[in-house]
Amino acid sequence: MSDFVVKANIDHYLDLLDNHNIAHETRSIVTKLLIFEEDKLSYHLEQLEFAESRAASGRERVSHVRRIRDALAVGTAEHGQADALLINFENRQTLLEDLCHRLRNSAKQRSI
Repeated sequence: MSDFVVKANIDHYLDLLDNHNIAHETRSIVTKLLIFEEDKLSYHLEQLEFAESRAASGRERVSHVRRIRDALAVGTAEHGQADALLINFENRQTLLEDLCHRLRNSAKQRSI
């Protein structure tokens, strides 16, 4: 049950970070909460698959938003908004990739 709650919290925090209008202070708090929840999973090697699936879908989102941004005319308000959204998604993706990296390292250390 605990892993379910941790996964649900991670999904919730990732959804919050998807909002490009989120205040800087709120983004900082949510990011800290996300990292705290991710650290809980780092002790469970079986959770690597969960983290990698979130990272894979995140990579797809980043690519999608990048394509949208690139299709917009540079210098327009829409391009600026899409660029800000892309930066948010890239930052979120970095957090997910870091979690996967920590889980892989933990798995390697335990197998030694």
